[in-house]
Amino acid sequence: MNERTLLGHPAGLFVLFISEACERFSYYGMRALIALYLIEHFIFQDSTAFGVVAAYGSLVYLMPIIGGFLADRYIGFRKAIIFGGILLCCGHLLMAYEGEAAQVIDNVVQRDGVAMNVMFLALSFIIVGVGFLKPSISNIVGQLYVPNDPRRDQGFTLFYMGINLGAISSILICGWLGKAFGWLYGFGLAGIVMLLGLGSFLLGRPLFGQAGEPNSPERLDHRVLGIRTEVWIYTLCVPFIIACWFLIQYRSLLGSLLGIVSAVAILGIVVYSLARTERVQRHRLLVVLYLIVVSVVFWALFEQAGSSIKLFADRNVDLGFLFWELSAAQIDFFNPLFVIVLAPVFALLWRFLSKYNKDPSTPYKFALAILLAGLSFFVMAWGTTVANSDALVAIGWVILGFLLITMGELCLSPIGLSMVTRYSAKEIMGVLMGVWFLASSVASFVSGKLALLAAVDYELGEATVASDTLPVYQDAFLTFGLIGTGTAVVLLLLCPIASRLLHTNARHEEESSG
Repeated sequence: MNERTLLGHPAGLFVLFISEACERFSYYGMRALIALYLIEHFIFQDSTAFGVVAAYGSLVYLMPIIGGFLADRYIGFRKAIIFGGILLCCGHLLMAYEGEAAQVIDNVVQRDGVAMNVMFLALSFIIVGVGFLKPSISNIVGQLYVPNDPRRDQGFTLFYMGINLGAISSILICGWLGKAFGWLYGFGLAGIVMLLGLGSFLLGRPLFGQAGEPNSPERLDHRVLGIRTEVWIYTLCVPFIIACWFLIQYRSLLGSLLGIVSAVAILGIVVYSLARTERVQRHRLLVVLYLIVVSVVFWALFEQAGSSIKLFADRNVDLGFLFWELSAAQIDFFNPLFVIVLAPVFALLWRFLSKYNKDPSTPYKFALAILLAGLSFFVMAWGTTVANSDALVAIGWVILGFLLITMGELCLSPIGLSMVTRYSAKEIMGVLMGVWFLASSVASFVSGKLALLAAVDYELGEATVASDTLPVYQDAFLTFGLIGTGTAVVLLLLCPIASRLLHTNARHEEESSG
């Protein structure tokens, strides 16, 4: 195969991480602002804002189940990315309409109903767009490498570093624009960058070879009621957008929906592995499923960055950093910053350890990730015990917390993406990638429930007092730390079994058993 390479990797990898960087710019640009926007612009209570943020995050990661299935079976990963990108552009540009700011009149909040509905519609477009784009772009990355290519883990780690360039720039720029000049400028820029990402993907398609093409192109030409199947797929996304608009506002139904979808997904993978695979593949699929389930704990803690940690920074952190005064909207820029700095270090570390057969197995990396997440919250809880007389915590404690949880992220997220593309059966790769993102969906929902431990609901129009909120965050962070470290200890005990069942020397086993 005559493969065009750049820095030792397929050239298409770099097109994909540019496109994903733009998508992450749009996502993190909005994530930097959304909780503060709900509380400051629409005057929602903490608990309500956390609920909206959690519902949005849950649906963002739930839709890849459907998008992954449609891309797998019908339209292919390339068309799914293009269609998802168009929906994302529409959604982010709709977010630029902010309407009138809410006011408290006679102890009643008066909100701009049109602006609120436009915001929920914008979020719905983004949710469905991510559902098509997110699993598809990761799957194309996997298809650029042959199954046993030793560059695969390194490629995913480099890809993960690249997309964080978009995250760090968006948090700083959109966070600054939104707070300094108006919410519409922060949200609007996110949409413009997403449009650039879509354009870069369209221009770079020749570098992908056959990766991302439909498995069965003839299915797209099949007609139902005289209309091509491909057209039906795009058209039927309208009900999904409406459903998301409804679920964001009526969040009590979302938990039940997630429970049903998760149960069906897990049961489906288990049945498939038992009925359709050989021994080695079966063991691998079951371990992958197990690791996807335990990743929920990590992501539930990680997603506190958009809720409890953000409001902690807004109310109880001295945001002076070197010669720079950050805003609360910009506080989580340390996460992508550390990803960019540490990703090549981790890539080299895995490569060095692999050379001497000391590379930890995927289950051990997952356990380490969750342990680091728990420790990050212990660090921030410790910081609350040495707050100054104004109940403000030095920003260094939050930075150290982000450092630890980012190290955990690098032990789990790129490794998890690589795991799915490496150990999945080819026929269900898109679905399994969707299940990987479903775990993040469940985690976002759980994250919203955990964030209630840090919610400070106050009387309308009344400002929060730092001395009152500090102990709330201290107790919440201690609880989060216990959840992470306790789970990690259990996982470490189970790691030897899970590692054996991955059959990393499966080629030898298959030859000896065949």
